[in-house]
Amino acid sequence: MAIGHIGLAAPRARAALHVRVRELLDREWFLGPAFVTPALLLLLLLVAYPFVMAVYFALSDSFIGRPSHFVGIRNFIALWESDAFRQTFQNAFVFTGISVALKLGLGISLALLLSQPLWFTRAIRGAVLLPWVIPTALSTLGWVWMFDSLYSVVNWTGLALGALDPPGPNWLGQRYHAMAAVITVNVWRGLPFFAITILAGLVSIPRELYEAAESDGAGPASRFWYVTLPLLKPVLAIVILFSTIFTFSDFNIVFVLTHGGPINSTHLFATLARQIGLETGRIGEGAAISLYLFPVLVFVVWAQLRYVRRQVY
Repeated sequence: MAIGHIGLAAPRARAALHVRVRELLDREWFLGPAFVTPALLLLLLLVAYPFVMAVYFALSDSFIGRPSHFVGIRNFIALWESDAFRQTFQNAFVFTGISVALKLGLGISLALLLSQPLWFTRAIRGAVLLPWVIPTALSTLGWVWMFDSLYSVVNWTGLALGALDPPGPNWLGQRYHAMAAVITVNVWRGLPFFAITILAGLVSIPRELYEAAESDGAGPASRFWYVTLPLLKPVLAIVILFSTIFTFSDFNIVFVLTHGGPINSTHLFATLARQIGLETGRIGEGAAISLYLFPVLVFVVWAQLRYVRRQVY
């Protein structure tokens, strides 16, 4: 009889446990934190901890292989004594400003084109996403070949069309041409993000507004300026915000194409931080370079989000 009672007790205990677990999962005070905790742990381990360590390194004289000491903001002040950093500071704003402006203008144009009834619309929209979904380093290697000084398909096309004088520019070996090359690749890769996001905003605009504007005699340009653009402002603000942050912190494109050359003419903060922090071992200076624009970007994020909130509410 005792053995029988033990055999019945085990299933009853499992059933009671399942009931208690089910009741626990039905309670919001437990279910919410249970779902949020894994994401919070990932943020702490992959974002918060590296950021705190970067701040620590930036405020110290860390060097590979020796103890570090706290130096405050000395690294940030000393950076302006470096010609390479001053050039990088200028490069970052030129690179980001031109790239974001081109992506914005071309993205709006491409989104307007994709919003029209076209043959194979879904296939075309999927093809537009290819530069965005292909790994950056892999796609940039293709551009390295396209800009090659001897076998450049860009130069071959320009010479065939009569747009370039032989033998064509050395795209990755001359200062201004190298900057034009990295901007071109950044625009090519970031354009799908702008186009698809703006297209989603265009689709959400009620057609009745266009019909009312057309009945009032508004032409295509007027409808775009007074109907489309005002309703796209929140979407454009978010897209510009994310693109500005991503472009300022770009690393793969510049590193694969030019390694920051020639003569530091294409260095960005990320590539210079890698060169100073890892190749020369000056971890403190490298961390200071990577965090130099952090206060500026925080202010940009705050201003953009405040603008979006005003537009929405």
